[in-house]
Amino acid sequence: MDTQLKRGLLDICVLAAIKTEPSYGYKIIKDVKPYLTISESTLYPILRRLEDGGSLTVQSVEHNGRLRKYYEITPLGRNKLIDFAQEWKEVMSIYDYVTRDQNAPADQNVPAAAEGSTDEQE
Repeated sequence: MDTQLKRGLLDICVLAAIKTEPSYGYKIIKDVKPYLTISESTLYPILRRLEDGGSLTVQSVEHNGRLRKYYEITPLGRNKLIDFAQEWKEVMSIYDYVTRDQNAPADQNVPAAAEGSTDEQE
């Protein structure tokens, strides 16, 4: 998969994981696990990038004697999720176009206008 596309999808998955309530790193990894595998070494740079871009905020809270960072989505982050959902409709339309008739015999994939045509300029 294209690196830039994958990077964008990871960002969106992280935002989706925190869209209903603030969360912390380990829980985010656990929440997205049914959909994709993400390591801590991948997650934390994403969280920093999203924070730097204004898509989330971070708050440190004491938990069992240690500080735990909780990440919360911002209005900008919510807008990114909305934009993604709208753009994904276009991506799926392109996907449908590219993958149409993959199981049809090769001669059925030829557009009707091209069937039986010859090069009359020879």
